[in-house]
Amino acid sequence: MKAPLILGAGPAGCMAAIKLARSGAEPVLVDRDAVVGDALCGGFLSWRSAERLRAIGLQLPDIGAHPVTRLVLYAGTAEAQATLPLTGFGLSRHALDSALRKLAVDSGARLEIDRIRALAPGMAEGERQDWRSDSIFLAAGKHDVRGQARPRQADDPALGLRIRIPAQAALTPLLAGKIELHLFPGGYAGIVCQEDGSANICLALRKSLLARAGGSPRALLDQMAAQHPQFGARMAFAAADLPVDSIGAVPYGWIAQSTQPGLFRLGDQAAVIPSLAGEGMSIALTSGALAARHWLAGGAEAAPFYQSEMARAAKRPVGVAKLIWETAESERFGAPLVKMARLAPWLTGWAMRASRIAA
Repeated sequence: MKAPLILGAGPAGCMAAIKLARSGAEPVLVDRDAVVGDALCGGFLSWRSAERLRAIGLQLPDIGAHPVTRLVLYAGTAEAQATLPLTGFGLSRHALDSALRKLAVDSGARLEIDRIRALAPGMAEGERQDWRSDSIFLAAGKHDVRGQARPRQADDPALGLRIRIPAQAALTPLLAGKIELHLFPGGYAGIVCQEDGSANICLALRKSLLARAGGSPRALLDQMAAQHPQFGARMAFAAADLPVDSIGAVPYGWIAQSTQPGLFRLGDQAAVIPSLAGEGMSIALTSGALAARHWLAGGAEAAPFYQSEMARAAKRPVGVAKLIWETAESERFGAPLVKMARLAPWLTGWAMRASRIAA
């Protein structure tokens, strides 16, 4: 049996690599970037994510993560606040992925740099070489690999946008200790401080909104800022030349129900939870640990059993988050949802707990 091959050195792939390496499996971890980047999604880590990271020896405060204890919701003129069940954290993907990659290598994983172009049973076709193993862990994030694409059938798919506003004296205190969710007709924005005091603004918006903004992501953000005063107050700090990162056709709500022997689908390749839940990183970490556990028990043939268990574990949190997302982005129900959260804060607490993955 060849060493397990892990494609993608993000949270899911690194968690699998750490668990496998610490059990003596000598995994090969392949990533396309020699220099760790800063992925668009995942700038907030829930308390569940923090627990999973502590269990492998990574303390988020030690790498400068910004503690978050409150959730603040905005929709039109409506506003509501809730205390998180436990402390979450704002942290850039660059900082998180750098720490996890180092931990994986220190644990015994072998890191290789190559861009994977296609997958076939037992083989990953790279630009440098072909990588062969009877056990492939697919952890490519939101980007599909040829041969294993996820279905994208939505008439008006979700578009992911991200803008990072540098730390500023008036903005950083405004966001201290909280994560904000701004609900719009057709989408939402999450705002949280990162380790350097910058404001990370991630949005999930319907693609039709971008078309109405002339195809310009910055024009779309400026339109949202003009229409929604609280969001506009944050965007007022965003210089006109700040870059806007984007990713299209995100299949929120999709869960991999099955796989073939030898292919373990991890992270967003296993389940794509709407990002307003703040549970994407926990799903990634959970999938990596669970896949490693199944492989250690049963090798390549354990992949279908892992995928079924992962699908069952993801069903409730993804379903709850999808329901909240569809309600939140509705022009009719967004503001009433926030008003209900203000009048019945226990509902917000229930939603936060129900959208956590428990595997």
